[in-house]
Amino acid sequence: MPATHEVFNQASPLEDYDVAADDALTAGLEREGAGWAAGELHELGRLAGTARARAWGEQANANEPELRTHDRYGNRIDEVDFHPAWHVLMDTAVGHGLHAAPWADERPGAHAARAAKFFVWSQVEGGHGCPVSMTYAAVPALRHSPELAARFEPLLTARSYDFGLRAPGTKQGLLAGMSMTEKQGGSDVRANTTRAVPAADGSYRLTGHKWFTSAPMGDLFLTLAQAPEGLTCFLVPRVLDDGSRNALRLQRLKDKLGNRSNASSEIEYEEAFAWRVGEPGKGVRTIIEMVNGTRLDCVIGSAAGMRAGLLQAVHHASERRAFGRALIDQPLMRNVLADLALESEAATTLMTRLAGAADRSARGDAGEAAFRRLAVAVGKFWVTKRAPAHAAEALECLGGNGYVEESGMPRLFRESPLNSIWEGSGNVAALDVLRAMAKSPESVEALLAEVRLAEGADPHLDAALKRIGAELSDLSDAEFRARELVRLLAVSLQASLLLRFAPAPVAEAFTASRLGEGRGDVFGTLPRGTDTGAILDRARPRG
Repeated sequence: MPATHEVFNQASPLEDYDVAADDALTAGLEREGAGWAAGELHELGRLAGTARARAWGEQANANEPELRTHDRYGNRIDEVDFHPAWHVLMDTAVGHGLHAAPWADERPGAHAARAAKFFVWSQVEGGHGCPVSMTYAAVPALRHSPELAARFEPLLTARSYDFGLRAPGTKQGLLAGMSMTEKQGGSDVRANTTRAVPAADGSYRLTGHKWFTSAPMGDLFLTLAQAPEGLTCFLVPRVLDDGSRNALRLQRLKDKLGNRSNASSEIEYEEAFAWRVGEPGKGVRTIIEMVNGTRLDCVIGSAAGMRAGLLQAVHHASERRAFGRALIDQPLMRNVLADLALESEAATTLMTRLAGAADRSARGDAGEAAFRRLAVAVGKFWVTKRAPAHAAEALECLGGNGYVEESGMPRLFRESPLNSIWEGSGNVAALDVLRAMAKSPESVEALLAEVRLAEGADPHLDAALKRIGAELSDLSDAEFRARELVRLLAVSLQASLLLRFAPAPVAEAFTASRLGEGRGDVFGTLPRGTDTGAILDRARPRG
C-alpha cells in the first residue's frame, strides 16, 4: 500500500522524567520536616516517569478485577483476581511505605514524607491508592483498642505486600479496608441496619448488607454495626485464625465510572466474626479517625491528578505547533496553561501543609491537631471539587489527541470525581466544616491564624479576611451558605501559603485571579500582566 502521508507535528510520549522534580512538592517536603526523604522520593519519581510504569497503570485498568464467588467444585471462595500489573503497583507502593509505615517511623516528618511519595506514585495510577490509603488510615482508629493494635499494627506497617487470603498471623504484611455505607443510608451512616450480636468470648457476629466495600481482598476491615449499646465500630478479618474464610460474602463488584483497576464490592455479612474497636455505641467517634486519614489522601490524590494532567498539557503544548509557532507560545494557551499551573501548585502546597499538620498532630501537637481538624475538611471539599474541571481543561489542551484512551487523559478525567465523593461528598464535607466550627472553636482560630500569617502581604487576601469575618459573624443560615464559606476559607488558606512560600509571580497571579473581584469562572482568564513565563517554568517536566 502506498504511503499517503508522513506523521509529523505530534508530541512525543511523556516519559523518562522525574515526577518528583516538582518545586512546590520538594519545597513543601523541606518545610514540613521531611527533607531527609528526598532521595527515596526522587528514586520513586524517576520510576514513576518511565514508560514501563505508565504501562502498569494502563494494564491494571484495561484488565479489570474479576470476581470468583465459587470454585469449580461449588465451594464458596469469594476471591477477586487481579492483573499482574496491579500487584506490581501495590508492591511498589507498600515497599516504599505509602501505606501505614509512618506510624512505625519515629522520625519527625514521616507522615509528610509518606504524603509526598503517595502524591508522586498516584500520578502513575490512582485506583491502587485506595487500599494503600485505607491501610494508612486504619491505624489510628485501631488504636482505640490497644490489644488489637498491638496484634495487627506491626503487620499493617510492614513494608511487605503479601497478597492472598490467609490467616493474618501467617502473613508478612496486612492491608486494611473500610466498610461503612449501606443502601438506605449512604453518608448517613447512623442509619445503618447491620446488626452486631455479642458472643460469649467477647467477640461479635455481624449480619447485614454493605453497599460499598473497596478493596475486598484486604485482610482486615473496619466497619460499623448496631450493637446493643448503639452504633459501634468493629474489625472484621477476611480469614479467621484457623485458616477458614470468615462469613463475608462478595455479592458483586461495582461497575464504576473510574477507579476501575480497584475492586469495589457489595458484601453480605452472614454472622461474620468481628472484634469490637473502641467503646460500644461510639462507632462514629472511633471510625472518624480513619475518615480523617482518608480525607487527607483525597486531597493528595486530587492534587496528584492535577499535577499529572498539567504535565501532560505542558509537554504536549511545548512540542505541538499551530499557526506557525509552538502551542505553548500562543498567548491564550499560555493563559490556560498558567492558570492550570496555579491551581496545581496551590493544591500541592496545601497538601504538604496538611500532611505536616497530620505529622505534628500525631506527635501530640494540640495546635496542629486543631488546625488539621478543620483544614483537612476544608481542603477535601475544595481541592477535590477543582479536580474534575482541571482534568477536563488539561485534556482539552491536547485536543483530539487527549480524547483517545492511549493518551491517558480519559482515565485521568474519569478518576477525577472520585475523591469528591469518597469519604463524604461535597455537601457532607461542607457541613462537616460547620460541625467542626461549632464543636471545636479552637480549630477555627487555628485555621484563621494560619491564613493571617500572610496578612498585609496582598490586598486581595486582606479583603478576603474581612469577608470571612463578615461570613462568620452571622451563621443564622450557615447551612445554605456552607459551600461559599468553605470555598472562601480554602482559597484564602491556599493564597496565604503561596504568598509565604511561592515565587511572587505565582502568588500574585493566584490571589488576583481567585480572590479578586473579577475572578474567572473558567481556566484561562488570568489578568493582564501575569508573568506566565515564570509560572510555566515551574510546570515543565524535568529529568
